[in-house]
Amino acid sequence: MTAETSDVQARGDAEAILSVRDLTVGFGSNIVLENLNLDIFRGEILGFVGASGTGKSVLMRTVLRLLPRRAGSIKILGAEYDAVSDAERVELDMRLGVLFQHGALFSSLTVLENIQVPMREYLDIPQDLMNELARLKIELVGLAPEAANKFPSELSGGMIKRAALARALALDPDLVFLDEPTSGLDPIGAAEFDDLIAKLRDTLGLTVYMVTHDLDSLFSVCDRIAVLGQKRVLVEGTIEDMLAFDDAWVQAYFQGKRARSIVPQDKRTS
Repeated sequence: MTAETSDVQARGDAEAILSVRDLTVGFGSNIVLENLNLDIFRGEILGFVGASGTGKSVLMRTVLRLLPRRAGSIKILGAEYDAVSDAERVELDMRLGVLFQHGALFSSLTVLENIQVPMREYLDIPQDLMNELARLKIELVGLAPEAANKFPSELSGGMIKRAALARALALDPDLVFLDEPTSGLDPIGAAEFDDLIAKLRDTLGLTVYMVTHDLDSLFSVCDRIAVLGQKRVLVEGTIEDMLAFDDAWVQAYFQGKRARSIVPQDKRTS
């Protein structure tokens, strides 16, 4: 299904938790994204892919208001950022969680203190309660209790990812953004992290926007995939939609040499 026709495809009563319309983002004379449209529906895991330099991180940072846009609208949880009050924007921000590619943990803070950063920014609660909530998040992401008092420099790559995920979940968000969550992990660690994401989605009712290059993640945990190219979303849909889409890069990505071990035999073009 192409991006242009996505709005008219049958989605039943699914609620679009994030809607991007006619988004244009540029830096000087360089237009990175132009008239881009995208929907993410409540409860799904959307895998977002594209060639390096196409603007995947730019799009995510623009949605999060970390970068300005030149045109277009962004509606999150039924509200447009530009049309709500400052207090309502704060409430919206509290319903979003972000895991950046390399974790972005504060090196001078322990895992427990890192998880408490959003709590300190948005909540007015006693320290004892913050400690209890942070320890619950540590348990939720599968870290051992003793990880609470460790500093990022004392953690493995997989532990850093889980600690950063715990911080992203600190305020019990509705929508979580994951930027390359399995990069740098070995295959076993990546598979375990994928399983964790799927479990959290099912148990907490999360909606997940996952920027990834990991084909295994796309095949194993993503409900839909969106491909960025030519400054817009080229195609969005299931794996079957990707395999059927007539575009050289999409075909090379999903049916190239590295994909052959996981693309079903009857879906391969050669």
